[in-house]
Amino acid sequence: MKKIITAVLSILTLPAFANGYDYNSTQRDNYVGMRLHKNDNIAFRLETQENTGTTVRDDGFGVGLYIGNRLTNHVKIEFETLYNGGNQEKYGKDFGFNIWSNMLNVYVYQQIEGAVEPYIGLGIGVSGIWGNIDGLHNISNETADMSWSAMIGVNFALNNRVDLNLGLKYQNYGDLDIGDASTEIDGTEFYISAAYKFGL
Repeated sequence: MKKIITAVLSILTLPAFANGYDYNSTQRDNYVGMRLHKNDNIAFRLETQENTGTTVRDDGFGVGLYIGNRLTNHVKIEFETLYNGGNQEKYGKDFGFNIWSNMLNVYVYQQIEGAVEPYIGLGIGVSGIWGNIDGLHNISNETADMSWSAMIGVNFALNNRVDLNLGLKYQNYGDLDIGDASTEIDGTEFYISAAYKFGL
């Protein structure tokens, strides 16, 4: 929790330094990028219909690719495809899962001094989930579910072509039925990304 509070406070105070970063970037409407996610306590919960079960939490990394467009001076939209995974042993059982999510993200941002952009965002999409619990419950054939996320972060224009992005995200990857039980996967993620801006 302390890491999350520190990250949010850092993101919110970064615009105060924008006046010292006097760079007038040329806005380019389209961009492509790569994003590295650090999963903090991504959770795989297994609960039966009697509300008994267990929660497995694991730290790991995810990687994503995205393409976006600045619709206005304050709104941009992205399509992101992301891979995540985790594996943990608990109570003598091996919990493993892999996730492939495809998200449509919308951001509201404010450009400061042409170089710093604090933002908030929301995303919605579909995730595929593959995994097993000690080899007994295979969910490889039950993969599609709705996914949603909420983001806060800061984008830095390093030059006319390259942006650096830092942020914090909560993502719910969805839930699936496994026999008489259900499983849900969600997590808090820190991320860093780099984007190349171009105009068409």
